[in-house]
Amino acid sequence: MNFALQNTLELVLIIGLGLLLQKKVAKQDLKGVKTIILSVALPAVIFVALLKIKLESSLLIFPLLALTFNLVMLLASKYLLGASLPKEEKSKRRTIMMLLPSLAPGLSCFPFIVVYLGDDSLALAALADVGNKIFGLILLYMLAMHWYHMRSLKDLKASTSSKLKSLALALLKEPINMVIIVGLLLLALGWNMDSIPVFLQNTIQKLKILMTPLVLLFIGMAVRIKSGEFGLILSLLARRAGITFCLSALFAFLFPSLAPSLILLLVVFPQSSCSFWPFAHMSAVSSLEENDGQKRPTFDINFAVNILAFSLPFSTLLIITVFSFSEFFVNPMVILASGIFMIGISLIPLISAKLKKTKEGELDPAAYGKYVGLNTGPQTGEES
Repeated sequence: MNFALQNTLELVLIIGLGLLLQKKVAKQDLKGVKTIILSVALPAVIFVALLKIKLESSLLIFPLLALTFNLVMLLASKYLLGASLPKEEKSKRRTIMMLLPSLAPGLSCFPFIVVYLGDDSLALAALADVGNKIFGLILLYMLAMHWYHMRSLKDLKASTSSKLKSLALALLKEPINMVIIVGLLLLALGWNMDSIPVFLQNTIQKLKILMTPLVLLFIGMAVRIKSGEFGLILSLLARRAGITFCLSALFAFLFPSLAPSLILLLVVFPQSSCSFWPFAHMSAVSSLEENDGQKRPTFDINFAVNILAFSLPFSTLLIITVFSFSEFFVNPMVILASGIFMIGISLIPLISAKLKKTKEGELDPAAYGKYVGLNTGPQTGEES
């Protein structure tokens, strides 16, 4: 049996076990499993991976590439992804711009990079995630507060400055980031895994083994998708994936001498699920608006929750598919064709709705709303 296919079947079986455990595990209990993954197992894996690489200044390109990708996707979210929504749905449009450019590779991507590509690729992915976290923790927070400030006409300079300081501290205190900092310092001193005491090596290796099965069980237990906005969210995530495939193909065309493992890394890392951090920023803005008595919210929190719920299984399935057919996805033409196909599929709901126009030549709200699960009736306009 093909090695990639065999690995895929093993991973799918563990996810299936997680699905079987759904009824026995309460939703709130999943937070504990997630904490163990992100605070113990994943940092151990990243630490081992980092100490296996050679520290070079050229590695700075990876966080810069991730940050550039985030910014490009932010523009795409405004002008391409938001096209699925009527102009009146401004709170949903802002929600899309916050969530869809963000990445959460810890749960949706890193476990599969370890299995299929190994520790060296995981170390590069962990470095790239630094740029992604700067975008998610700081830049998206500033964007959320900018929208709140523009709509509420209040002076938030002091609170924003204070919040940015607390976010910077949170960035440093996060276990994954602490491990990356310690690992890079040890590399700068010329250390590797053999340089640390044996008992520490063995402890870290044992913790590392926990990650892949824990993540897969978590994915299986956490999949709970609401059907109300299924069509719209599937369309948005498919278009996000398609645009990402096209960007990865462009990079592969520009640098044809890249190793196959690096091409696969450039394909799967941007396909990570949406991050929780933008949701935290939107929730903070929502709390401020409740205190202010704001009747027209900046963001649609329920819509954001549904996107997050669907994003993890969607990205997981996509990443497993890429790795299962890795011999095809190292070809830039296949990557580009996959991107165009995903974008085309995502446009079906919008095209279908536009074909059902009213006699006056306007988009039929009933037809569109029924397809994507939106309330597209008459609404009061908002400021942008």
